[in-house]
Amino acid sequence: MTEPTDVDRFRRLVDHLAPGAALVRSRRLTGGVSATVTALELARGDAGPTTLVVRQHGDLDRRQNPNVARDEFAVLRIAHARGIPVPEPLLLDETGTLSPHPFLVQGYVDGAPDMALGGGAGRVNQAAAQLAAIHAIPGGPELAFLPRFASDAGERPAVLDDALGEGQIRDALDAARSPSVANPPALLHGDYWPGNLLWRNGRLAAVIDWEDARVGDPLADVGNARLEFLFAFGTDAMEALTARYRSLTALDWSGLAYWDLRAALRPCGNLSGWGLDAETERRWRDLHAGFVARALGALPDR
Repeated sequence: MTEPTDVDRFRRLVDHLAPGAALVRSRRLTGGVSATVTALELARGDAGPTTLVVRQHGDLDRRQNPNVARDEFAVLRIAHARGIPVPEPLLLDETGTLSPHPFLVQGYVDGAPDMALGGGAGRVNQAAAQLAAIHAIPGGPELAFLPRFASDAGERPAVLDDALGEGQIRDALDAARSPSVANPPALLHGDYWPGNLLWRNGRLAAVIDWEDARVGDPLADVGNARLEFLFAFGTDAMEALTARYRSLTALDWSGLAYWDLRAALRPCGNLSGWGLDAETERRWRDLHAGFVARALGALPDR
């Protein structure tokens, strides 16, 4: 018996979701790093064309969190209900009848990442405001299904990334421990970087890719966003993002240096595998070194 192809599965999915609609074509969406994302273009007679998006998580995500599809679908429902611009969650399938692994279906958002920061400060301000809105969702019982963002830096690897100063970063984090004053736990996106922000006509149309969502101190998300905006757009954009976010929230900022250093660990041991050209990788290493130096200098005395 012949195994069903992706097209066969997608046609069965369309029959289930939109009886009477026809699958016109399927196309892989670019940009997905940890998941396979496919747009399904449907013809629905008098209702006009419709596009749905099928999101299938990769092996690594499923190993790290066997419930990743269920968790992401639930987070999308909560965020969508709170007015956060996210793709509308339409279906979670864990039956194994349409696909061997769980997947989710969401609405299509017409937009694209802006990796050149067209619009400048206006877009940075929108990105900061949206991050603040996400963190306004408290990490209470509604989000009890999500993992907690780890308060420590995790196990020290046998081989350290000396080129990015991993040993120095980990030594500082071990000495500092986690911040003595933690902010109330909130919903964290977990990977708030420019590639996960879709823009249309100068407005932030959607925040996508929620598979790394956690509950924890909002500054954990802020530290990561600061480093990502530094890499993408430079120091001024990072500082503008921070200032705008800070103006919209009432957090205790004494732990920012700690969370900056936690964010600085993410590229360690991984940067060379991110597919950067030689010049971009060199520039990012220089920016990372400066980011780490500032955070080390800002750690409170213990």
